[in-house]
Amino acid sequence: MRIEATLRAGRRQHPGKTAIVDGARRLSYAELCAASDGLAAWLAESGVGRGDRVVVFAGNGWRTAVALFAVWKAGAVVCPVDPASKARRLSFILDDCMPAAIVADARAAATVAAACAGRPAGRPATVLTRPHPALPGAADFAACLRVAPSPAAPALRDDDLAAILYTSGSTGVPKGVMLGHDNIAAATAAIVGYLGNTADDVILSALPLFFGYGLTQLLTAVQVGATLVLETSFAYPAAVLDRLRAERATGFPVVPSMIALMLRMDALDPAPFASLRYITSAGAALPVAHIRRLRALLPDVQLFSMYGQTECVRATWLPPADIDRRPDSVGIAVPGGAAAVVDEAGFPVAPGVVGELVVSGPHVMRGYWNDAAATVRALRRDPLTGDRRLHTGDLFVADDAGYLSFVSRSDDIVKTGGQKVAPREVEAALYDLDGVAEALVVGVPDPVLGTVLKAMIVRSDDTLGAEEVLRHCAATLSPVMVPKQVEFCRTLAKTGSGKLSRRAVSSGATTA
Repeated sequence: MRIEATLRAGRRQHPGKTAIVDGARRLSYAELCAASDGLAAWLAESGVGRGDRVVVFAGNGWRTAVALFAVWKAGAVVCPVDPASKARRLSFILDDCMPAAIVADARAAATVAAACAGRPAGRPATVLTRPHPALPGAADFAACLRVAPSPAAPALRDDDLAAILYTSGSTGVPKGVMLGHDNIAAATAAIVGYLGNTADDVILSALPLFFGYGLTQLLTAVQVGATLVLETSFAYPAAVLDRLRAERATGFPVVPSMIALMLRMDALDPAPFASLRYITSAGAALPVAHIRRLRALLPDVQLFSMYGQTECVRATWLPPADIDRRPDSVGIAVPGGAAAVVDEAGFPVAPGVVGELVVSGPHVMRGYWNDAAATVRALRRDPLTGDRRLHTGDLFVADDAGYLSFVSRSDDIVKTGGQKVAPREVEAALYDLDGVAEALVVGVPDPVLGTVLKAMIVRSDDTLGAEEVLRHCAATLSPVMVPKQVEFCRTLAKTGSGKLSRRAVSSGATTA
């Protein structure tokens, strides 16, 4: 099934039901469908057709949801981009995917203008959420919604390309992950299945819609006819929790840094969570210390610890019934998919042995846009069956029952004193220390050992000192894993999707 078909089904089944909540604005399924019909018609009139790319350069909000569905209705391919991106990154993406159109927030007009400088007039066709002097020729979003749809619908297929999601690789150069309508449909069906989503759900999400984890909140909600409450950010956790209570949310997707912010709140009250059925966590490994505190605070809320990559949307999930006895695991393969830990030659390793996680199934990407070499590296054949598998580049270990635990990104491993250390193991120990709100461990140059470990810590207790941190590590970790340096910071750098950024911290992007 194509993605936009789920919205049309929602309009038929419950036209008056609220689909999107964005501040004071509430859009029913009928309104969301009609608005996206209008914008799709404008795109078609502007020459956008099947397979063309459309960049959506906008933050969380109802207009972004409308734009995404409009692109799919026009038969085009969505390229969502972080609206905080600078002109240089946006220009790279425009050069790479050659979009026929851009839908952008008005506040990003100057960035769009700079990125489009030197391109042919009128290309790409541009829509702004409201008029802006930086782009006087851009179409007005509100006017586009009033365009009458054409009775002749384009001939579209379920296996058409649906999205190119740009992610930075180890070199920092954006790579476009290609996902078809069939890939996304398989992923969302799996997620809806294990979360048990229904039309009765109200999902509150502060995750950005340009981020795969955030995008799936919209797609799964529409698939089952649920309501999605969009928050622009998690900068003010108390306000988000007030909204959680006011909307009587049943689902709350988060990343670990958001949980860290919540747990730092003074006298965190469980009352705002009273309506919740579940919390999901993905985007990074959830520290066991956070899991234990959440379970103590919210014993009746199901906690789903998950793992995924843009390249497969979601790879594993841990059934909530297992989280207390396997808190360091991200579980088993999603329904319809498979996951295994393999050696460098691609053969399975024994339980307890660290290897690379490989993922297979209908949710795995087509490849990287305009990057055949990277595609060949990531998508390889199983040496035993010949099936195509995604090599994630992440190191995992499986237990005797097949439950998977994340160890590290392969390129995050630090070699110090002749031994390899996974920073996440050190971070897990740091989170067990009272007073540690957030932590990242990186390798830094050393004249004797070549590289040593440095712990970067955000404190929830200003009395916590470096000596106490080192004593705690020495008591709980092997000597090679004890950091040689400790630095306390006000904040740690994060990606646009809210994940702690080891690369940025390693390059010095912190606030002391």
